[in-house]
Formats: sequence, C-alpha cells, structure tokens
Amino acid sequence: MILELDCGNSFIKWRVLHVLDGNLVAAGVVGSAEQLLAALNGIPGLALKYSRLVSVRSDDETAQLTSFLAANFRVETRSVHPAAQLAGVRNGYYEYERLGLDRWLALLGAYHQAKRACLVLDLGTAVTSDFVSAAGDHLGGFICPGVPLMRNQLRTHTRRIRYDDAAAEQALGSLLPGRSTVEAVERGCSLMLRGFVQTQLELAQEYWGEDFQVFLTGGDALLVKEVLPGARVMPDLIFIGLAIACPFT
Repeated sequence: MILELDCGNSFIKWRVLHVLDGNLVAAGVVGSAEQLLAALNGIPGLALKYSRLVSVRSDDETAQLTSFLAANFRVETRSVHPAAQLAGVRNGYYEYERLGLDRWLALLGAYHQAKRACLVLDLGTAVTSDFVSAAGDHLGGFICPGVPLMRNQLRTHTRRIRYDDAAAEQALGSLLPGRSTVEAVERGCSLMLRGFVQTQLELAQEYWGEDFQVFLTGGDALLVKEVLPGARVMPDLIFIGLAIACPFT
C-alpha cells in the first residue's frame, strides 16, 4: 500500500492506495501525527510499502513527521522538492524554489489531466490561482486571503462581530443581503471569493479564449462551483501531482 500525505499549515490530509491498481483504501484529515497514527492503525490489513508527502511546514517539522512514520510503520517517506521543470511543466517563478509546493503539485496535476491550457484555483485558508499554457509554461498566479482568513480577521479586529461556526454555515444558505451580522459577514466573504474567481476566469479568457480547462480544489471549492459550471472539482488534485513528482518504480 502507498501512503500519501499533504501537510498543510494546520492539517494533514492523507490517503492510502493499493500499489497495483491505485484504488483508494482510505482517506482523511487529521490535526497531528498522533491522530494520523490512530487513523492508520484503524485500517484493517494495513501494510504500507511506500510513503510520499508534500509539506509546506518547516524542514524540522517535516523531518519529525517522516521519522515518526519510519518508527511506527518501518517505511521510508519521499518528499517533494522544488523544481524548475518537471514532466513537461516549467515553473514560472523568477526564483522557482519559492513557489509553494502545494501550488506546484496542483498545477502539475491539472496540466497532466487537461493536456491543454488550464486555470488552477485552490480555495482553502488562502486562495491561489495559477495559469498554465498549452505548452506547459506556468505563467504565474495570484494569492489572496480565503474565507477562513477573511472571517477570522473580522472576528479578531471588530469587537462586535461574534458568532460560532454553526451560525456561519447556516448563513451561507443564501446570498441575499444579510439581515444579521453573521449573514452580512459570511455572505460578504463569499461574494468577495466569487469576485476573485470571476476575475481569474476573465484573465484566462484573455489569454486563451475558451480553449482552457478550469480546475477547482480546496475546502471552499463548492462555494464557487456554480460560478464556473464547466470547472472540474478535484479535491485530490495535489495528490495527482504528488504521484507525478514522486513516482515509485
């Protein structure tokens, strides 16, 4: 079996695949190495042969995690490293090593799925967009706060904005003007997200007309899906890129 890990700033997204056919065995999201251990130990017949990960955490934190996996499962974990070019895709950053590895893998996975120009939108704590030409040239992208960051900033810096996550979820049942603070904040953040996404779509159309594919990934992808009816929603897009960057042969 193959263990794949996407180590973000707050959470670890994981999945286990069969080696031979690549079929999914199990998947989940955890907040710590200990929670990951508990989740993996709960998989009947788990027998890890390979492990690979992408991490935006510090080198020390990543090394601690790989050592933890080695001690508990006797498996060596391969990590993704920055690259100027890989599998027909050219990194567009002036300093290629400074492009976030999660973005790099997402655009790598998207290009190999589309086989043509693509716009990659990752909607999580932060929101990122990346443009890749039909020739595999990464043209750059944008980064802005996602809904969680916008919400938390308003809660932190505005004394009278106080509500819980359940109220926030309920408020997003509509995009009519809010008649309470929670509705006004949540719907306002959602509309800002939609506005950003629409701008990215227009820019991609300036580049390529209609000859491109849009990919959506990240926890808030479904908030904008109706704005982009032709988009492919792929929660595991980073894992697709991870398999390209760290093949087991």
